[in-house]
Order: sequence, then structure tokens, then C-alpha cells
Amino acid sequence: MHVLSLNLGRPERSAHTDAEHTGIDKRPVTGPVAVSAPGPKGVGASGLAGDAVCDTRHHGGDDQAVYAYAREDLDRWEGELGRALPSGVFGENLTTSGLDVNGALIGERWRIGRSLLLEVTSPRTPCRTFAGFLGEQRWVKRFTRAGLPGAYLRVIEPGEISAGDPIEIAYRPEHEVSVAFLFRASTGEPDLWPRVLAAGRALHPEAYEKALRRAEAGARRESS
Repeated sequence: MHVLSLNLGRPERSAHTDAEHTGIDKRPVTGPVAVSAPGPKGVGASGLAGDAVCDTRHHGGDDQAVYAYAREDLDRWEGELGRALPSGVFGENLTTSGLDVNGALIGERWRIGRSLLLEVTSPRTPCRTFAGFLGEQRWVKRFTRAGLPGAYLRVIEPGEISAGDPIEIAYRPEHEVSVAFLFRASTGEPDLWPRVLAAGRALHPEAYEKALRRAEAGARRESS
């Protein structure tokens, strides 16, 4: 398991975002690149030095500091779309090889290189900026239906990262809430939300609060 491609984006004008600019067009760099917690959502942007996140209302921050997508899943999309998809084209910072990103558990920790430690927090939710950049018809629905969202991660221990760095699973929690499981709860199977709570505070705070509300509502229905 390793970082096949390390990708950074620069601000570019776009008609597909309210922020007027987007950093979704990520391009490969060799590194090393410093990675650290960028600050809370709405203030902090990307966890990678030199990487642009322009719409900080919806993207970036400590709990979405790094975005990872598997090369194997990009290859699957190449077959479906009939076009080449270079690493970084989904806006991912890390294009991985040999790692089941969507099967990663919320709270799972990845040691990358010698010092960097990341923790899985949530799946990616497709948006109109993503759809507009990729230029595929009905892209949000197609991406959602495929259930291959990729993973956001927070920085537990800062460090440096380079293309080719090995990835080690340093910790894997004992619950069922994978990136794909949480994506299903978020996009079409709301009955899964109470089970999402098993991931606890490792969840992105917004997902934790939603799971808690759903579980409390279910408990009230059962007691009435």
C-alpha cells in the first residue's frame, strides 16, 4: 500500500461554485509536502501546504484536511466513462494504490512515510463543483449510485508526505462503520444512522450530531 500520486490544486475561476474559485483541479507533485491540521471548518482550508481549498464553508478544515481516492476505483471509472482519468482528477490529494479506501473504517489511522499519521473521518459528498469540473452528465447521481466516495482524513500527527510513500494501517477500530457504510447512510439508507454512532467521536462532527439525532428520534418512537 502506498501513495501512488500526491496532488495539489491552485485557485481557478469556476462557474460551478458560489466561491467563484475552486482548487479541485489537483495536479501531481513529487513532494515532500508538509501536512498539518489546518484549523476548524470555515477557517482552515487544506491540510497540505500549497494546496487550495476555496469554499471553506463546505470544504476543508481539520476534519476534512486530506482527501484520498484509490487508483483502483479511478480505473473502474475509466472503464465506465470511456476516458482517461489521471490521478488527482477527482480532486483527491492522495491517489492510493493497494488500499481499500472505501472499506476503511471511521477512526482508522494511516501512518504515511516516517512521521505523518492520519485518521479517517468521513466519505466525500459529491457537489456541483465536482460535477461541473468533470463535465459528465448526471454525475452527482452516478457517483452516488456507485458508492465509491473516497475518504476524508484528519491530521493526528503532522509530518511530510511524498509520492511513493508507504501507507501502514496503524490502527483499525472494532466496529462496522466504514466509509462506504457512512456514505450509504448519508445518501439513501437513513435507517443506518443509529448504527453509525458506533464510530463515536472519530466521526466528522456533523455526521456525529446527525447520527445522535437519528438515534434519539428512534428511541422516542420505540418508547411511545
